[in-house]
Amino acid sequence: MGKAAAAIAHRINDVSSEDDWTLLRRSWTLPVLTSLHTPRHFSDIKRNLPTITDRALSQSLKSMERDWVCRSVDGASRPPRSIYSAVNIGSLIGQITASEINFI
Repeated sequence: MGKAAAAIAHRINDVSSEDDWTLLRRSWTLPVLTSLHTPRHFSDIKRNLPTITDRALSQSLKSMERDWVCRSVDGASRPPRSIYSAVNIGSLIGQITASEINFI
């Protein structure tokens, strides 16, 4: 199991830079990005990560929103709902981890 985790970490290291490491070390960054391998609503992310609190998920998304997560509003639904998508490095990391982790 350690070899598999090391392989994932190596692949993440290959696509990220030293500037990304602070965010990567945060508790919920990798699980949230893994959940965002496809665009999702807040409640869908929460359902995939049952132990995360609403506050922790909100803070995690907000901290990644500048560079790794794009938030858009689904105006067709009533009431309008936010849709979160991984972008840039966040998308690459989400694809790496989602292909290896089966909790989704």
